[in-house]
Amino acid sequence: MTSVAIKKLTIMAILKKLQNIPSISKFLFNHYPPYRGAGIHIEVMNLELCHVRVKMPLTWKNQNLVGTHFGGSLYSMVDPFYMLILMHHLGSKYIVWDKAAEINFLSPGRSTVYADIRVDLAEIEQIRELAENYAPVLRTYHLNIFDESGVRIAEVQKTLYIRRKKAKPSTNKISA
Repeated sequence: MTSVAIKKLTIMAILKKLQNIPSISKFLFNHYPPYRGAGIHIEVMNLELCHVRVKMPLTWKNQNLVGTHFGGSLYSMVDPFYMLILMHHLGSKYIVWDKAAEINFLSPGRSTVYADIRVDLAEIEQIRELAENYAPVLRTYHLNIFDESGVRIAEVQKTLYIRRKKAKPSTNKISA
Protein backbone atom coordinates (compact mmCIF):
# COMPACT_ATOMS: atom_id res chain seq x y z
CA MET A 1 0.00 0.00 0.00
CA THR A 2 1.38 3.40 -0.92
CA SER A 3 1.81 6.21 1.57
CA VAL A 4 -0.86 8.21 -0.30
CA ALA A 5 -3.34 5.34 0.09
CA ILE A 6 -2.50 5.05 3.80
CA LYS A 7 -3.02 8.80 4.28
CA LYS A 8 -6.39 8.60 2.50
CA LEU A 9 -7.46 5.71 4.72
CA THR A 10 -6.38 7.61 7.82
CA ILE A 11 -8.21 10.79 6.76
CA MET A 12 -11.37 8.79 5.96
CA ALA A 13 -11.21 7.02 9.33
CA ILE A 14 -10.88 10.36 11.11
CA LEU A 15 -13.76 11.89 9.12
CA LYS A 16 -15.94 8.86 9.86
CA LYS A 17 -15.39 9.33 13.61
CA LEU A 18 -15.88 13.12 13.42
CA GLN A 19 -19.18 12.86 11.54
CA ASN A 20 -20.84 11.67 14.75
CA ILE A 21 -20.18 15.04 16.39
CA PRO A 22 -23.22 17.16 15.43
CA SER A 23 -21.45 20.48 14.92
CA ILE A 24 -18.78 18.84 12.76
CA SER A 25 -21.36 16.86 10.80
CA LYS A 26 -23.29 20.07 10.11
CA PHE A 27 -20.06 21.83 9.07
CA LEU A 28 -19.15 18.96 6.71
CA PHE A 29 -22.58 19.03 5.05
CA ASN A 30 -22.51 22.80 4.68
CA HIS A 31 -19.12 22.55 2.98
CA TYR A 32 -19.90 19.48 0.88
CA PRO A 33 -19.30 20.71 -2.72
CA PRO A 34 -22.70 19.71 -4.21
CA TYR A 35 -24.54 21.40 -1.31
CA ARG A 36 -22.32 24.45 -1.30
CA GLY A 37 -22.62 24.78 -5.08
CA ALA A 38 -26.43 24.68 -4.95
CA GLY A 39 -26.56 27.06 -1.99
CA ILE A 40 -28.07 24.42 0.31
CA HIS A 41 -27.52 25.22 3.98
CA ILE A 42 -28.19 23.06 7.05
CA GLU A 43 -29.72 25.37 9.67
CA VAL A 44 -30.42 22.74 12.34
CA MET A 45 -28.85 19.31 12.64
CA ASN A 46 -29.88 17.64 15.87
CA LEU A 47 -29.51 13.94 15.26
CA GLU A 48 -30.26 13.10 18.91
CA LEU A 49 -33.69 14.73 18.54
CA CYS A 50 -34.10 13.31 15.01
CA HIS A 51 -34.44 16.74 13.39
CA VAL A 52 -32.73 18.43 10.46
CA ARG A 53 -33.79 21.79 9.00
CA VAL A 54 -32.47 22.71 5.58
CA LYS A 55 -32.83 25.90 3.56
CA MET A 56 -31.92 26.94 0.04
CA PRO A 57 -32.14 30.51 -1.23
CA LEU A 58 -32.92 31.03 -4.92
CA THR A 59 -29.69 32.03 -6.68
CA TRP A 60 -28.33 31.87 -10.20
CA LYS A 61 -26.60 28.62 -9.18
CA ASN A 62 -29.84 26.72 -8.56
CA GLN A 63 -32.29 28.31 -11.00
CA ASN A 64 -33.82 26.43 -13.88
CA LEU A 65 -34.48 27.89 -17.34
CA VAL A 66 -37.60 29.75 -16.19
CA GLY A 67 -35.97 31.33 -13.13
CA THR A 68 -37.41 29.11 -10.40
CA HIS A 69 -35.74 26.48 -8.20
CA PHE A 70 -34.18 23.61 -10.13
CA GLY A 71 -35.99 20.39 -9.20
CA GLY A 72 -32.79 18.42 -8.73
CA SER A 73 -31.60 20.89 -6.11
CA LEU A 74 -34.96 20.72 -4.32
CA TYR A 75 -34.61 16.95 -4.06
CA SER A 76 -30.91 17.12 -3.13
CA MET A 77 -31.62 19.38 -0.19
CA VAL A 78 -33.59 16.62 1.56
CA ASP A 79 -32.03 13.47 0.11
CA PRO A 80 -29.65 12.03 2.75
CA PHE A 81 -31.24 13.02 6.02
CA TYR A 82 -33.70 10.22 6.80
CA MET A 83 -30.89 7.75 6.18
CA LEU A 84 -28.49 9.81 8.31
CA ILE A 85 -30.92 10.04 11.25
CA LEU A 86 -31.66 6.31 11.17
CA MET A 87 -27.98 5.38 10.87
CA HIS A 88 -27.17 7.63 13.82
CA HIS A 89 -29.76 5.97 16.07
CA LEU A 90 -29.52 2.38 14.88
CA GLY A 91 -25.73 2.26 14.79
CA SER A 92 -23.30 0.09 12.88
CA LYS A 93 -25.25 -3.13 13.48
CA TYR A 94 -27.82 -2.08 10.86
CA ILE A 95 -27.81 -1.50 7.12
CA VAL A 96 -29.78 1.57 6.02
CA TRP A 97 -30.22 2.29 2.31
CA ASP A 98 -32.41 4.54 0.22
CA LYS A 99 -34.66 2.25 -1.80
CA ALA A 100 -36.92 4.67 -3.67
CA ALA A 101 -37.82 8.33 -3.85
CA GLU A 102 -40.45 10.48 -5.49
CA ILE A 103 -40.86 14.23 -5.65
CA ASN A 104 -44.00 16.05 -6.74
CA PHE A 105 -43.60 19.69 -7.68
CA LEU A 106 -46.65 21.64 -6.53
CA SER A 107 -45.73 25.29 -7.05
CA PRO A 108 -42.74 27.10 -8.57
CA GLY A 109 -40.15 28.04 -5.96
CA ARG A 110 -39.36 31.72 -6.37
CA SER A 111 -37.75 32.47 -3.00
CA THR A 112 -35.82 30.74 -0.22
CA VAL A 113 -37.21 27.27 0.46
CA TYR A 114 -37.13 25.22 3.67
CA ALA A 115 -37.64 21.62 4.73
CA ASP A 116 -37.85 20.00 8.16
CA ILE A 117 -36.86 16.35 8.30
CA ARG A 118 -38.03 14.53 11.44
CA VAL A 119 -38.24 10.95 12.65
CA ASP A 120 -40.11 9.96 15.80
CA LEU A 121 -38.01 8.08 18.38
CA ALA A 122 -40.87 5.57 18.76
CA GLU A 123 -40.51 4.86 15.03
CA ILE A 124 -36.84 4.01 15.51
CA GLU A 125 -37.69 1.61 18.35
CA GLN A 126 -40.33 -0.03 16.18
CA ILE A 127 -37.75 -0.50 13.40
CA ARG A 128 -35.39 -2.15 15.90
CA GLU A 129 -38.13 -4.57 16.97
CA LEU A 130 -39.12 -5.41 13.39
CA ALA A 131 -35.50 -5.95 12.32
CA GLU A 132 -34.58 -8.02 15.38
CA ASN A 133 -34.85 -11.30 13.42
CA TYR A 134 -32.71 -9.88 10.53
CA ALA A 135 -35.73 -9.41 8.26
CA PRO A 136 -35.67 -6.37 5.96
CA VAL A 137 -37.83 -3.45 7.07
CA LEU A 138 -39.14 -0.91 4.56
CA ARG A 139 -40.19 2.51 5.81
CA THR A 140 -41.71 5.32 3.78
CA TYR A 141 -41.39 8.91 4.92
CA HIS A 142 -43.17 12.00 3.62
CA LEU A 143 -42.06 15.59 3.88
CA ASN A 144 -42.89 18.94 2.37
CA ILE A 145 -40.71 21.74 1.06
CA PHE A 146 -42.08 25.23 1.73
CA ASP A 147 -41.12 28.69 0.55
CA GLU A 148 -40.57 31.57 2.97
CA SER A 149 -44.27 32.53 2.73
CA GLY A 150 -45.36 29.07 3.83
CA VAL A 151 -46.49 27.96 0.37
CA ARG A 152 -45.90 24.26 -0.22
CA ILE A 153 -43.51 23.97 -3.17
CA ALA A 154 -42.98 20.21 -3.31
CA GLU A 155 -43.75 17.00 -1.51
CA VAL A 156 -41.16 14.26 -1.22
CA GLN A 157 -41.66 10.59 -0.47
CA LYS A 158 -38.65 8.44 0.45
CA THR A 159 -38.60 4.70 1.05
CA LEU A 160 -35.72 3.28 3.08
CA TYR A 161 -34.53 -0.30 3.39
CA ILE A 162 -33.33 -1.22 6.88
CA ARG A 163 -31.94 -4.55 8.03
CA ARG A 164 -29.96 -5.74 11.00
CA LYS A 165 -26.55 -7.03 9.92
CA LYS A 166 -25.88 -10.70 10.35
CA ALA A 167 -22.87 -11.62 12.44
CA LYS A 168 -19.81 -12.34 10.34
CA PRO A 169 -18.46 -15.86 10.69
CA SER A 170 -15.30 -16.09 12.72
CA THR A 171 -12.09 -16.02 10.70
CA ASN A 172 -10.00 -17.52 13.48
CA LYS A 173 -8.32 -20.65 12.23
CA ILE A 174 -7.45 -23.38 14.65
CA SER A 175 -4.26 -25.14 13.73
CA ALA A 176 -3.70 -28.71 14.74
